Amino acid sequence: MTDLLSLDDVNVYYGPFHALRGNNLTVGEGEIVSLLGGNASGKSTTMKTILGLVKVRSGTIHLAGRDITNASTNHRVRAGIASVPEARRVFPQMTVDENLLVGAYTRRDKAGIAEDLERMRDHFPRLAERRRQEAGTLSGGEQQMLAFARALMSRPKLVCMDEPTMGLAPQLVDQVLDEIVRINSELGVAVLLVEQQAELALSIASRGYVLATGEIVLKGAARELLDNPEIQEAYLGKAGQG
Repeated sequence: MTDLLSLDDVNVYYGPFHALRGNNLTVGEGEIVSLLGGNASGKSTTMKTILGLVKVRSGTIHLAGRDITNASTNHRVRAGIASVPEARRVFPQMTVDENLLVGAYTRRDKAGIAEDLERMRDHFPRLAERRRQEAGTLSGGEQQMLAFARALMSRPKLVCMDEPTMGLAPQLVDQVLDEIVRINSELGVAVLLVEQQAELALSIASRGYVLATGEIVLKGAARELLDNPEIQEAYLGKAGQG
């Protein structure tokens, strides 16, 4: 499988604090990869580093073979990275359609944007029914679907999802996981899934990485990690910046 995203010996600091410690991580084209770890393990920092919100002290980041280590967030979005942030963060007083159009902010192809708007309505029928409704009035599950659709409006190659099941009712969690699989299989979009709940994340991923105190301490096939007794131990890292 060809690497779409690669982090090579990446080190990140917050002042004197060594937040990411020489990490190596890859996501293949069309692959779902889980990034696991407890609180303050470095998951959020890894996500911010990939999105260009945190600067790399040393090491490199490549997307589709191109060095994006020092590229702006805007450039990374144009190059094919999209984000589904923690807690969804839809714009509550904007309509569903207006939220979707925000996802296409880097694009100038009006015809293509209109086409993708229709594609999202087809892919997420519930959003089509509520297209003129304010996003803040949607249920938690519907807001998560909107966050997914908004990310897809930039036509990404890779979507980074930060705790997509957080705060959802248990009956909605499986629905969200099924939707991630559907996005991946039907649209061919690679997914980097940041999660605390190992069993959930690894149930839909092909591979996974486990972070503890800013360092990747375990990696491997999803099934191998699920069966690995060290998984729980790896989650008990010392407190640091996450």
